[in-house]
Amino acid sequence: MEYHNPVLLKESVDGLNINPDGVYVDVTFGGGGHSREILSRLSDKGRLYAFDQDEDAIKNTIDDERFTLIHENFRYVKRFLRFHGVRKVDGILGDFGVSSHQFDEAGRGFSIRFDADLDMRMSKKMKISAHDVVNKYSEEELRRMFSVYGELTNAKTIAAKIVASRDEKINTIADLKLVVDQFLPKHAEHKVLAKIFQAIRIEVNEELVVIEELLMQSPEMLEKGGRISFISYHSLEDRLVKRFIRSGLFEGEPEKDFYGNISVPFKKKGKMIVPTPGEIKINNRARSAKLRIAERIEK
Repeated sequence: MEYHNPVLLKESVDGLNINPDGVYVDVTFGGGGHSREILSRLSDKGRLYAFDQDEDAIKNTIDDERFTLIHENFRYVKRFLRFHGVRKVDGILGDFGVSSHQFDEAGRGFSIRFDADLDMRMSKKMKISAHDVVNKYSEEELRRMFSVYGELTNAKTIAAKIVASRDEKINTIADLKLVVDQFLPKHAEHKVLAKIFQAIRIEVNEELVVIEELLMQSPEMLEKGGRISFISYHSLEDRLVKRFIRSGLFEGEPEKDFYGNISVPFKKKGKMIVPTPGEIKINNRARSAKLRIAERIEK
Protein backbone atom coordinates (compact mmCIF):
# COMPACT_ATOMS: atom_id res chain seq x y z
CA MET A 1 0.00 0.00 0.00
CA GLU A 2 1.34 3.44 -0.95
CA TYR A 3 2.17 5.57 2.08
CA HIS A 4 0.46 8.65 0.71
CA ASN A 5 -0.75 9.53 -2.79
CA PRO A 6 0.28 13.19 -3.22
CA VAL A 7 -2.66 15.43 -4.12
CA LEU A 8 -2.41 18.11 -6.82
CA LEU A 9 1.24 17.13 -7.23
CA LYS A 10 2.11 18.96 -10.44
CA GLU A 11 -0.13 21.95 -9.73
CA SER A 12 1.23 22.59 -6.23
CA VAL A 13 4.89 22.32 -7.28
CA ASP A 14 4.28 24.35 -10.46
CA GLY A 15 2.81 26.99 -8.14
CA LEU A 16 6.20 27.43 -6.44
CA ASN A 17 7.69 28.67 -9.74
CA ILE A 18 10.87 26.76 -8.91
CA ASN A 19 14.25 28.43 -9.23
CA PRO A 20 16.61 25.45 -9.84
CA ASP A 21 19.26 27.01 -7.56
CA GLY A 22 16.75 28.01 -4.88
CA VAL A 23 15.96 26.88 -1.34
CA TYR A 24 12.56 25.31 -0.67
CA VAL A 25 10.59 23.87 2.25
CA ASP A 26 8.03 21.06 2.24
CA VAL A 27 6.39 21.40 5.65
CA THR A 28 4.34 18.18 5.30
CA PHE A 29 6.78 15.52 4.06
CA GLY A 30 4.62 12.40 4.62
CA GLY A 31 5.48 9.87 1.94
CA GLY A 32 7.78 12.33 0.19
CA GLY A 33 5.81 12.69 -3.05
CA HIS A 34 5.86 16.47 -3.19
CA SER A 35 9.48 16.57 -1.99
CA ARG A 36 10.63 14.23 -4.75
CA GLU A 37 8.91 16.38 -7.35
CA ILE A 38 10.58 19.52 -5.99
CA LEU A 39 13.99 17.81 -5.99
CA SER A 40 13.49 16.74 -9.61
CA ARG A 41 13.36 20.44 -10.53
CA LEU A 42 16.39 21.56 -8.52
CA SER A 43 19.99 21.85 -9.72
CA ASP A 44 23.00 20.64 -7.76
CA LYS A 45 22.98 24.02 -6.01
CA GLY A 46 19.32 23.82 -4.92
CA ARG A 47 18.27 22.76 -1.43
CA LEU A 48 15.11 21.27 0.03
CA TYR A 49 14.22 21.08 3.72
CA ALA A 50 11.22 19.00 4.79
CA PHE A 51 9.33 18.75 8.07
CA ASP A 52 7.24 15.95 9.55
CA GLN A 53 6.42 15.26 13.19
CA ASP A 54 5.09 11.75 12.51
CA GLU A 55 7.59 9.06 13.46
CA ASP A 56 6.33 6.81 10.64
CA ALA A 57 7.18 9.42 7.97
CA ILE A 58 10.87 9.42 8.91
CA LYS A 59 11.18 5.98 7.27
CA ASN A 60 10.50 7.63 3.91
CA THR A 61 13.50 9.96 4.02
CA ILE A 62 15.23 10.65 0.68
CA ASP A 63 18.90 9.84 0.17
CA ASP A 64 19.96 13.03 -1.58
CA GLU A 65 22.66 15.44 -0.47
CA ARG A 66 20.38 18.37 -1.41
CA PHE A 67 17.70 17.15 1.02
CA THR A 68 17.29 17.49 4.80
CA LEU A 69 14.36 15.97 6.73
CA ILE A 70 13.60 17.63 10.06
CA HIS A 71 11.56 15.53 12.52
CA GLU A 72 9.52 18.37 14.02
CA ASN A 73 6.12 20.04 13.85
CA PHE A 74 6.12 22.70 11.14
CA ARG A 75 4.94 25.30 13.65
CA TYR A 76 8.66 25.55 14.49
CA VAL A 77 9.77 25.95 10.87
CA LYS A 78 11.61 29.27 11.24
CA ARG A 79 13.45 28.16 14.37
CA PHE A 80 14.75 24.92 12.84
CA LEU A 81 15.66 26.46 9.49
CA ARG A 82 17.77 28.98 11.37
CA PHE A 83 19.40 26.12 13.26
CA HIS A 84 20.41 24.79 9.84
CA GLY A 85 21.74 28.20 8.82
CA VAL A 86 18.78 29.15 6.62
CA ARG A 87 17.10 32.54 7.05
CA LYS A 88 15.40 32.99 3.68
CA VAL A 89 13.75 30.51 1.31
CA ASP A 90 12.25 30.73 -2.17
CA GLY A 91 9.11 28.73 -1.55
CA ILE A 92 7.05 26.83 1.01
CA LEU A 93 4.72 23.94 0.19
CA GLY A 94 2.13 22.54 2.60
CA ASP A 95 -0.32 19.65 2.14
CA PHE A 96 -2.40 19.95 5.29
CA GLY A 97 -4.61 17.43 7.06
CA VAL A 98 -4.16 13.70 7.68
CA SER A 99 -2.12 11.51 5.35
CA SER A 100 -3.51 8.38 3.71
CA HIS A 101 -1.08 6.38 5.83
CA GLN A 102 -2.44 7.84 9.05
CA PHE A 103 -6.01 7.09 7.99
CA ASP A 104 -5.13 3.55 6.90
CA GLU A 105 -3.18 2.57 10.01
CA ALA A 106 -5.97 1.27 12.25
CA GLY A 107 -4.00 1.69 15.47
CA ARG A 108 -3.59 5.43 14.97
CA GLY A 109 -7.29 5.96 15.70
CA PHE A 110 -7.89 8.48 12.89
CA SER A 111 -10.42 6.50 10.88
CA ILE A 112 -14.04 5.61 11.62
CA ARG A 113 -13.53 2.42 9.55
CA PHE A 114 -11.59 0.60 12.26
CA ASP A 115 -11.80 -0.03 15.97
CA ALA A 116 -8.78 1.04 17.99
CA ASP A 117 -7.82 2.99 21.09
CA LEU A 118 -8.78 6.67 20.93
CA ASP A 119 -5.49 8.32 19.98
CA MET A 120 -5.42 10.60 16.86
CA ARG A 121 -2.01 12.06 17.69
CA MET A 122 0.10 12.95 14.66
CA SER A 123 3.16 12.50 16.85
CA LYS A 124 3.61 10.26 19.87
CA LYS A 125 5.35 13.18 21.59
CA MET A 126 2.04 15.03 21.87
CA LYS A 127 0.76 15.14 25.43
CA ILE A 128 -3.00 15.03 24.78
CA SER A 129 -4.73 12.17 22.95
CA ALA A 130 -8.30 11.76 21.74
CA HIS A 131 -8.89 9.63 24.86
CA ASP A 132 -7.97 12.60 27.08
CA VAL A 133 -10.25 14.96 25.17
CA VAL A 134 -13.26 12.62 25.25
CA ASN A 135 -12.85 11.59 28.89
CA LYS A 136 -11.50 14.73 30.58
CA TYR A 137 -12.78 17.83 28.78
CA SER A 138 -15.63 19.71 30.39
CA GLU A 139 -19.02 19.77 28.70
CA GLU A 140 -18.45 23.39 27.68
CA GLU A 141 -15.03 22.60 26.19
CA LEU A 142 -16.52 19.72 24.20
CA ARG A 143 -19.41 21.89 23.00
CA ARG A 144 -17.01 24.57 21.77
CA MET A 145 -14.85 21.98 20.03
CA PHE A 146 -17.75 20.28 18.21
CA SER A 147 -19.29 23.62 17.28
CA VAL A 148 -16.14 25.34 16.01
CA TYR A 149 -14.06 22.46 14.64
CA GLY A 150 -16.86 20.10 13.63
CA GLU A 151 -19.35 22.81 12.63
CA LEU A 152 -22.07 20.68 14.24
CA THR A 153 -25.39 22.36 15.02
CA ASN A 154 -26.15 19.88 17.83
CA ALA A 155 -22.74 20.28 19.49
CA LYS A 156 -24.29 20.97 22.90
CA THR A 157 -26.32 17.75 23.07
CA ILE A 158 -23.41 15.63 21.77
CA ALA A 159 -21.13 17.11 24.45
CA ALA A 160 -23.71 16.49 27.17
CA LYS A 161 -24.16 12.85 26.11
CA ILE A 162 -20.41 12.19 26.16
CA VAL A 163 -20.03 13.66 29.65
CA ALA A 164 -23.06 11.67 30.89
CA SER A 165 -21.56 8.44 29.49
CA ARG A 166 -18.27 8.61 31.37
CA ASP A 167 -19.31 6.29 34.18
CA GLU A 168 -17.79 3.61 32.01
CA LYS A 169 -14.70 4.98 30.31
CA ILE A 170 -14.84 5.70 26.59
CA ASN A 171 -11.63 3.98 25.55
CA THR A 172 -12.05 2.97 21.92
CA ILE A 173 -13.51 4.17 18.64
CA ALA A 174 -16.29 1.61 19.06
CA ASP A 175 -17.07 3.00 22.52
CA LEU A 176 -17.34 6.53 21.15
CA LYS A 177 -19.48 5.44 18.21
CA LEU A 178 -21.89 3.77 20.62
CA VAL A 179 -22.15 6.93 22.74
CA VAL A 180 -22.95 9.22 19.79
CA ASP A 181 -25.02 6.71 17.82
CA GLN A 182 -28.34 8.51 18.50
CA PHE A 183 -26.98 11.63 16.77
CA LEU A 184 -26.12 9.82 13.51
CA PRO A 185 -28.97 10.10 10.99
CA LYS A 186 -29.21 7.02 8.79
CA HIS A 187 -28.90 9.01 5.58
CA ALA A 188 -25.77 10.86 6.79
CA GLU A 189 -24.26 8.61 9.45
CA HIS A 190 -20.70 8.67 8.13
CA LYS A 191 -20.78 12.39 7.38
CA VAL A 192 -21.77 13.36 10.93
CA LEU A 193 -19.37 10.84 12.50
CA ALA A 194 -16.56 12.23 10.34
CA LYS A 195 -17.30 15.73 11.65
CA ILE A 196 -17.16 14.49 15.25
CA PHE A 197 -13.81 12.82 14.58
CA GLN A 198 -12.52 15.86 12.71
CA ALA A 199 -13.28 18.11 15.67
CA ILE A 200 -11.46 15.83 18.12
CA ARG A 201 -8.49 15.41 15.79
CA ILE A 202 -8.10 19.16 15.23
CA GLU A 203 -8.22 19.72 19.00
CA VAL A 204 -5.65 17.00 19.76
CA ASN A 205 -3.16 18.23 17.16
CA GLU A 206 -3.94 21.96 17.40
CA GLU A 207 -4.16 21.86 13.62
CA LEU A 208 -5.63 25.29 12.97
CA VAL A 209 -3.32 27.01 15.46
CA VAL A 210 -0.34 25.35 13.79
CA ILE A 211 -1.44 26.54 10.32
CA GLU A 212 -1.89 30.07 11.66
CA GLU A 213 1.64 29.99 13.12
CA LEU A 214 3.07 28.78 9.80
CA LEU A 215 1.25 31.50 7.86
CA MET A 216 2.43 34.23 10.24
CA GLN A 217 6.07 33.10 9.87
CA SER A 218 5.92 32.75 6.08
CA PRO A 219 6.37 36.42 5.02
CA GLU A 220 9.53 36.82 7.09
CA MET A 221 11.02 33.56 5.79
CA LEU A 222 10.35 34.17 2.10
CA GLU A 223 12.58 36.01 -0.30
CA LYS A 224 10.79 38.79 -2.19
CA GLY A 225 8.98 37.02 -5.02
CA GLY A 226 9.06 33.73 -3.11
CA ARG A 227 5.86 31.71 -3.02
CA ILE A 228 3.60 29.68 -0.79
CA SER A 229 1.63 26.76 -2.21
CA PHE A 230 -0.85 25.36 0.33
CA ILE A 231 -3.39 22.53 -0.02
CA SER A 232 -6.35 22.47 2.39
CA TYR A 233 -9.03 19.83 2.88
CA HIS A 234 -11.84 21.54 4.75
CA SER A 235 -13.30 25.02 5.02
CA LEU A 236 -11.64 25.82 8.36
CA GLU A 237 -8.14 25.34 6.93
CA ASP A 238 -8.92 26.98 3.61
CA ARG A 239 -10.49 30.02 5.28
CA LEU A 240 -7.27 30.70 7.21
CA VAL A 241 -5.13 30.49 4.08
CA LYS A 242 -7.55 32.57 1.98
CA ARG A 243 -7.88 35.35 4.57
CA PHE A 244 -4.15 35.56 5.26
CA ILE A 245 -3.31 35.81 1.57
CA ARG A 246 -5.96 38.49 1.11
CA SER A 247 -5.25 40.68 4.13
CA GLY A 248 -2.36 39.32 6.19
CA LEU A 249 -4.90 38.70 8.96
CA PHE A 250 -7.20 35.90 10.09
CA GLU A 251 -10.01 38.17 11.25
CA GLY A 252 -11.15 41.69 10.47
CA GLU A 253 -9.78 44.03 7.83
CA PRO A 254 -6.26 45.46 7.48
CA GLU A 255 -5.61 49.07 8.38
CA LYS A 256 -5.41 51.59 5.54
CA ASP A 257 -2.93 54.42 5.30
CA PHE A 258 -3.85 58.08 4.69
CA TYR A 259 -4.34 57.38 0.98
CA GLY A 260 -6.54 54.33 1.52
CA ASN A 261 -3.83 51.79 0.66
CA ILE A 262 -3.36 48.58 2.61
CA SER A 263 -0.09 46.78 3.28
CA VAL A 264 -0.34 43.03 2.76
CA PRO A 265 2.52 40.52 2.53
CA PHE A 266 1.18 38.42 -0.35
CA LYS A 267 -0.38 38.68 -3.76
CA LYS A 268 -2.46 35.71 -4.84
CA LYS A 269 -1.37 33.95 -8.02
CA GLY A 270 -4.22 32.65 -10.13
CA LYS A 271 -7.47 31.23 -8.85
CA MET A 272 -8.03 28.48 -6.30
CA ILE A 273 -7.23 25.10 -7.88
CA VAL A 274 -9.16 21.87 -7.25
CA PRO A 275 -8.39 18.33 -8.45
CA THR A 276 -9.65 17.17 -11.82
CA PRO A 277 -12.35 14.48 -12.01
CA GLY A 278 -9.59 12.16 -13.24
CA GLU A 279 -7.45 12.68 -10.13
CA ILE A 280 -10.47 12.23 -7.84
CA LYS A 281 -11.30 8.96 -9.63
CA ILE A 282 -7.78 7.67 -8.95
CA ASN A 283 -7.56 9.11 -5.42
CA ASN A 284 -10.95 9.72 -3.78
CA ARG A 285 -9.31 11.49 -0.84
CA ALA A 286 -8.41 14.34 -3.19
CA ARG A 287 -12.07 15.28 -3.66
CA SER A 288 -12.13 18.06 -1.05
CA ALA A 289 -8.66 19.50 -1.75
CA LYS A 290 -8.21 23.21 -2.47
CA LEU A 291 -4.89 24.69 -3.55
CA ARG A 292 -4.06 28.37 -3.08
CA ILE A 293 -0.84 29.98 -4.31
CA ALA A 294 0.54 33.39 -3.38
CA GLU A 295 3.71 35.39 -3.94
CA ARG A 296 5.66 37.53 -1.45
CA ILE A 297 5.17 41.08 -2.60
CA GLU A 298 8.21 43.08 -3.67
CA LYS A 299 8.64 46.19 -1.55
